[in-house]
Amino acid sequence: MRKKLNCILLVDDDPDDNYYHQIVINKMNIVNQIDIAVNGIEAMAYLKNENQTPPEIIFLDINMPKMNGWEFLEEYKNLDIDKRAKVLIMILTTSANPDYIKKAKEIQDVTGFVTKPISQELITEILQQHFQDYL
Repeated sequence: MRKKLNCILLVDDDPDDNYYHQIVINKMNIVNQIDIAVNGIEAMAYLKNENQTPPEIIFLDINMPKMNGWEFLEEYKNLDIDKRAKVLIMILTTSANPDYIKKAKEIQDVTGFVTKPISQELITEILQQHFQDYL
């Protein structure tokens, strides 16, 4: 039996996207837990909470209320290195804006930039590139 990820964190304010992405991820049976934060403030609180399962992957939306994805990434770099060390951040957005892609590539903590929706093919590609033990 293959190894499962402990946790994937979806950071997105759109309940329909979160619902759909949960279905896709659950269908693949690759993770023990999927958690949701609806903005960057909730995501940051989640990551700082010692009682939460640390995610291996964060799918981060850019356009959210209260704290958007860019603001989250600014705060994220201030977390202790042990909280960031094993986390893969994939920016997930409806916008293929070239400025967003360029900006994402300039942020060290960001692994990739993908457009919604998440697909099984995308998740398989991420696992192949970053989580060989989980295939």
